[in-house]
Amino acid sequence: MKSVVRQFIALLLPGLLSVSAALHAAPQAPEAIRIGYQKGSVSMVLAKTHRLLEQRYPSTQIRWVEFPAGPQMLEALNVGSIDLGSTGDIPPLFAQAAGADLLYVGAEPPKPKAEVILVPGTSAIKTVADLKGRKVALQKGSSSHNLLLRALQQAGLSFQDIQPVWLTPADARAAFQQGNVDAWAIWDPYYSAALQQGNVRVLTDGSALNLTGSFYLATRSYAQAHGAFIQSVLDIFSQADSLTQSQRAQSTTLLAQSMGLPEAVIASYLDHRPPTHIAPVSQQTAQAQQRTADLFYQNHLLPVKLDVASHIWRGATVQ
Repeated sequence: MKSVVRQFIALLLPGLLSVSAALHAAPQAPEAIRIGYQKGSVSMVLAKTHRLLEQRYPSTQIRWVEFPAGPQMLEALNVGSIDLGSTGDIPPLFAQAAGADLLYVGAEPPKPKAEVILVPGTSAIKTVADLKGRKVALQKGSSSHNLLLRALQQAGLSFQDIQPVWLTPADARAAFQQGNVDAWAIWDPYYSAALQQGNVRVLTDGSALNLTGSFYLATRSYAQAHGAFIQSVLDIFSQADSLTQSQRAQSTTLLAQSMGLPEAVIASYLDHRPPTHIAPVSQQTAQAQQRTADLFYQNHLLPVKLDVASHIWRGATVQ
């Protein structure tokens, strides 16, 4: 297995060298950075597999920590167990509501085809409105929480009209397969893995729901002390993500091996989420996230009204 990975890395070396050459000279680096990532964090997984950060910053200790979902990652960020992480749009809101002093340091546009509500292939549920009174599995405080809320609202329903079952992705998958829930709100690559197993149908995805996107977050102290370094790290992640397009076959194989998933699942996942650039948090993006925060507060899903702007890293904000 290791020899296969080395062979593919060797094949990708020319592309990786061009990535390195394209980036500006490395800023002064800290002694260490602890990065939280998820199974579906394509850019991070590729950067980790290719050791792009380790090559760029050989004097910095790079530690990678995997989490099952965004809420758990931001809990770790809040208590100082990691320095930087990437999540969907909702985990930062729940973290802020709980008093976490975190900063948004980067943003990616939404990938609505990678966020879905699934039902069994033989289910009588045909529309989102049919979810009324049904059990729906989801990770509380995740991007799927937003997907489900917006889909219900669009169908004239609210969270009070369904029975939410709060489960991690792995537990939700088991409950869904065993028939213990009627639907499952989930993101990729769990979505693509379920598709490959069969007997599943997409009830809706995020295409018409005005989703906010995903964010990169850091502790306030780390961002303020190492701003230029963080921006360089995000640039490297963007370049790593672009390899899914320029080196599609090799990247698919590497991601499959790193994530422990079949290549067919990874191919489906990449179809749902084209590579995008990690940008500073623009005023427009901050306003969109504020609207999402207001939506959750109005639906009594957040205990307090939030001011998103106070948690935007000004050193990375485009006005």
